[in-house]
Amino acid sequence: MSMIKSLLPVSLILLSLPLSARQEALFELSFEELMDVTVELASKTAETAQSVPSSVTSFSQQQISLLGIRNVYELMNFVPGFQSTRGDWVGSVPKEHARGVYLDNGNILVMLNGQRLNDSSFGKASVYAPFIPVDVVEKVEFIRGPGSALYGSNAFLGVMNIVTRQSARQIQLSAGLHQSRHASLNYSHSPDSERHFHANVSVFATDGEIYRAQQARDPQSNLFVEFGGKWGAFSGSLHVTRTTLDEFMNLSSYSEDNFHTSRNIGAKLNHQARLSDKLDSDLTLSFIRHDIGSAGLIATAEELGLQQDFFNGPKWRSEDLTLNWDLAYQHSSDLALNWGLEYSLEEQSRAGTYTSHFDPVSGQIILEDQYYLGGIKPLNEFAAFDSLKQDFDSYATYLQLKYVLNEQLTLFTGLRFDEFIDIDSKLSPRIATIYQFNPQHAFKLQYGESFRIPVSNELNSNDDITQGNAQLKSENIKTTELVWHMAYTRWQLDLVLFENQLDDFIILEPVDMAQSRFTFNNAYSTNMQGLEISASFELSDASWFKLNYTQHFDDPFSASYKRFGSWQLHHKFDRWQVGLNGVWRSQVKVFPVFIPDDPDFQHYDQAAHWLIGGTVTWHLAANKQIRVKAQNLFDKQTSAFDPRVFDGRVPQAGQQLSLEYSYSF
Repeated sequence: MSMIKSLLPVSLILLSLPLSARQEALFELSFEELMDVTVELASKTAETAQSVPSSVTSFSQQQISLLGIRNVYELMNFVPGFQSTRGDWVGSVPKEHARGVYLDNGNILVMLNGQRLNDSSFGKASVYAPFIPVDVVEKVEFIRGPGSALYGSNAFLGVMNIVTRQSARQIQLSAGLHQSRHASLNYSHSPDSERHFHANVSVFATDGEIYRAQQARDPQSNLFVEFGGKWGAFSGSLHVTRTTLDEFMNLSSYSEDNFHTSRNIGAKLNHQARLSDKLDSDLTLSFIRHDIGSAGLIATAEELGLQQDFFNGPKWRSEDLTLNWDLAYQHSSDLALNWGLEYSLEEQSRAGTYTSHFDPVSGQIILEDQYYLGGIKPLNEFAAFDSLKQDFDSYATYLQLKYVLNEQLTLFTGLRFDEFIDIDSKLSPRIATIYQFNPQHAFKLQYGESFRIPVSNELNSNDDITQGNAQLKSENIKTTELVWHMAYTRWQLDLVLFENQLDDFIILEPVDMAQSRFTFNNAYSTNMQGLEISASFELSDASWFKLNYTQHFDDPFSASYKRFGSWQLHHKFDRWQVGLNGVWRSQVKVFPVFIPDDPDFQHYDQAAHWLIGGTVTWHLAANKQIRVKAQNLFDKQTSAFDPRVFDGRVPQAGQQLSLEYSYSF
């Protein structure tokens, strides 16, 4: 009741506002619109589901709104081959499972409006940007599989590009369980065809659930601000994000004093021009800065024989200034050429620490009571981390050719060369053949190679948890896919058989028998095969159903889900709209190599389970809606495996309910 009472006064005020001429049917989504998808991420050319030369999944703003999720990373649970769970790192950040691989290495490239969010220190986008609110998003595109031939490092097992809203005018307010509260504003203005302005602002906070076994909560807050504009051939944008993840798991331990604060500031300036009737130019200068301040409980006072607990964590910063020049040449209706250059100045510019114990004379962390700092204190400079300050400057060039041989056969081929100065150089080829057997059936044979360059944490770390390895080289993957795409008036089906050849994978290996400290090694190579199925059905003029299922034929690398899937059901009637969904995951069981000397220790065993969610929307008018959103509706208590944790268990979020009001103007 308190949730409803807190929202009611605001709802009454907004309900009294007059209707605008710019009414948006935000939740009208027909089956035809669901299937009519245009994808540019996979080829930098506009392609349909039949003609795209990669395995792709795309979500529109309307689809996302029906799922009831808050964070863009949660979309991965509805993508064949992908899953996202909460794990341990420098805070309880989202971790990706992709085609049987579950690691901390940043094997999925995440982009915001085409700008990389993966950085040079940790590699994972979710460390510095663990929460991206769905209310600022217009669409999200996924490449399932290699993308390095276009996007370079980290486009390894997949690519996710988040496109923000640029033509919306909407206010959203919500409140929910665990004292969650949320507000967002989307605004756009176009005085004429040459000028345009847009803004997206989102604020979210929650006191978090209580996890009694861990004696902890998981409070969280997030701020997302973006401004953008267009002036003739020029466009630009600026975004700022800030996320806090406190108290819950951080560096494998729980404590009320754990904290995580990550910030991003990114800017982009773009110029587009038609150089001739066949040649288009796209020039982009972008800058992004990542900051993190985090500390987790490393050891208790009792374990150390001290008076105070020991906390430690990173106070790091990385920066990236990148210039991209993309050229598109349309020689004829049958032949198109894309070519590009990239130059990047990337570095980890700060490598300080947060710590509870420190000796300023020696410049070292010394675990004795006399060196206790009276709390967790920041050190902007920390000699043990100086080696982390490394440049990752690089240059790259790519070339892609699209050739339509006849009405039935299309060929895509491409190549990208990346040179990371003083680190490594890589050549990433791709080729795809698309055969349109008839209007309903298309077959695709796709091959691509991708890589991931090691990051500074893997190369140079020197802390209480990890020890870097300067001899590391790039991870590599070779992927072959066979795709059968079927499209009829009232249903669509995709079958994807894939094989990944993984080479020189970087994994954590314990330095000692106690597994208290780890190092990184190119120590693993394997093959991974699997099947991905996705289907969509129009049940009636008012209903549609989507289903996807993934089956790995080999055991996943690092304990993950061998089988998983999801479904979505949408139905609308009169002024009401219902969206239901479910995520299913198979059992995961892990037996440790070394059994801890603890009589209470139990090996990790998470049974197969369903997570049910969805939305119920009442359309008060064409531009006003009230919506109930649910995740994990039946409060299923589950955990995800994380090899960093003593018993492997990281509790996942329980029931999430909220009431939301939307007003479009």
